[in-house]
Amino acid sequence: MTAMFRSFANINYRIWFAGALVSNIGGWMQATAQDWVVLTELTDNDAAAMGFTMALQFGPPLVLVSLTGWVADRFERRRILLATQTSLLLLAIAVGVLLLNDVMTLPMMFGFAAAFGVVNAFDAPARQAFVSDMVSSGDTSNAVALNSASFNLARMIGPAVGGLLIVAIGSGWVFIANAVTFLAMLVALLMLRTGQLAPRPKNRRTGGLAEGFRYVWGRSDLRVVFVTVFLIGAFGMNFPIFASTMALEFGAGADGYGILSSVLAIGSLAGALLAARRDRARVRVVIFAAGGFGIAAFVSAAMPTYVSYAVTLTFTGFMIVTLLTTANGYVQMTTAPALRGRVLALYMAVIMGSTPVGAPIAGWVADTFGPRSAIMLGGTAGFVACAIGAIWVFTSGRLHRAENSRFLMTLDETRPLDVIEADVVRRPEPVEFSDEAAVTTPIRTTKGDGSVR
Repeated sequence: MTAMFRSFANINYRIWFAGALVSNIGGWMQATAQDWVVLTELTDNDAAAMGFTMALQFGPPLVLVSLTGWVADRFERRRILLATQTSLLLLAIAVGVLLLNDVMTLPMMFGFAAAFGVVNAFDAPARQAFVSDMVSSGDTSNAVALNSASFNLARMIGPAVGGLLIVAIGSGWVFIANAVTFLAMLVALLMLRTGQLAPRPKNRRTGGLAEGFRYVWGRSDLRVVFVTVFLIGAFGMNFPIFASTMALEFGAGADGYGILSSVLAIGSLAGALLAARRDRARVRVVIFAAGGFGIAAFVSAAMPTYVSYAVTLTFTGFMIVTLLTTANGYVQMTTAPALRGRVLALYMAVIMGSTPVGAPIAGWVADTFGPRSAIMLGGTAGFVACAIGAIWVFTSGRLHRAENSRFLMTLDETRPLDVIEADVVRRPEPVEFSDEAAVTTPIRTTKGDGSVR
């Protein structure tokens, strides 16, 4: 097994990966159909309405973060995922039936978007934390990256297929098709060998979300990661708005929009596979990727044709997935096990909850000043995030001259000793320390992961 695919040595992760790939393909088909329905069937090319739909769908993780993180830490994550995946299947069927019967309205779609958001609010942290139950602690970063690769491989296939199916059979059937793909994830969850899932450390404190927040706030490295993810999530990741409005500007239809989403995923897949080759996740990669995303966004906004714009999306996808995969892996690898569910709930709330902040703004900018201005707004957020990270590097005292060179510098990403010692006092379970700055679980034989839109 090569280093890039080392997590596949675990049978549970192989089962999970296969189910997630099929389900993610259906998810991207549905996302494409939902965006197109709001933009062209329920409104007259209203990007602001599309942004509001995204806000409703991604707002619940922010509102419910105190509850969803507690649930992910308190209950068996496999059972949580069985419940959430079943709920999402039923919601997809309901939307499909309403569309097929021509009775769907914009307010009803807003309601379903909010319902999808509530279910995903519970699904996302459980999925992300589930990686700790399926693979060895040394393979956590690799499992996260491979899961991102699965997510983006599906993104290459799903939007293009979804766009073609909208033209061929109608958007309602796309939702029904997505409902069928949820069965793959449900079967995979039922097939997992539960005896090989690692036992999770129990957190005996009752601090809830506040304890997770204090944990994050007490670490400057995590604060930088969270701020970066918020800025990119709020203003840079509004790809449905960017791609759909640019497709309309270039005279392309639903199939052209789907192809743009798939082209974006080509670069995303490359970024995920490259992340899988790294032995561990590093903050410096997150900072560099934020700046790279800013550059790619401004370049894509200047492209004069559909084809040239599509080509630049590969670089945009590469940067954004490098950033998110590395950030996700770093948070998981360096978070105390008993708090992982709550910290990941905060992390997912920052990613998904930032959309209600940025999506309506991006939609308004696209309507008022054009889609290119909205893309440049996202690029500016990337430059701001990179600048914040650079300031942290130079002011945190972690930048040192390399021992074997007078000119090369190295960034010490280890955590301060007093923070590590505080974690040891707080937790009774045995620990080991990595040079990445983390308190991690004892070396185990099993763990796993999932991704979200």
